[in-house]
Amino acid sequence: MSELLTPLLGKSYDGLVQVAELPRRGMITLRGDISTATMRNVTTGLTGTAMPGRGRVELAGDGMLAWMSPDELLLVLPADRVPRALERIAKDLASAHHLALDVSDARAMIRVSGADAAVRDTLAKLAPVDFSAKAFPAGSFRRSRLAQVPAAFWCAGAGDFGLICFRSVAEYAFSALSNAADPAGTVGHYA
Repeated sequence: MSELLTPLLGKSYDGLVQVAELPRRGMITLRGDISTATMRNVTTGLTGTAMPGRGRVELAGDGMLAWMSPDELLLVLPADRVPRALERIAKDLASAHHLALDVSDARAMIRVSGADAAVRDTLAKLAPVDFSAKAFPAGSFRRSRLAQVPAAFWCAGAGDFGLICFRSVAEYAFSALSNAADPAGTVGHYA
């Protein structure tokens, strides 16, 4: 059996901040009525997290649960658990209108880390988002764009941000982030 590879093959860049592809993760997009107890129980049970509120992400161990829209969640968990997770979703939500898809191989995940102000400055160069600590604190999650491509961002903590983009634009996203993290481009806006 062939080995499943990440889009960027683990690429990283060190500049004002570190830009690094995250290891391969399983990702399930789940649409349906996310306000129900059944939906909450199955998603939090699979990820080991709490249920996120609007514009939020919950992280716990190797699980992540992100609010994508009023009727959509993104579950992130170890890739080898995705088949069983989809089976459980199908079983637990059998009587509810829903859509669950494995999008693991259609997405890339990138981490941007370092000094908090430098990370926020780097991201702000590329996305029309207020990345100030007040507007985008730990646990925040937002879909937007990174330069010319769609992306979703989250803040895991001070100086620790992640983003998800389509696999097909991973190289572009990585290059844009690396360019924005070039030491010659210090901004100091969030300092």
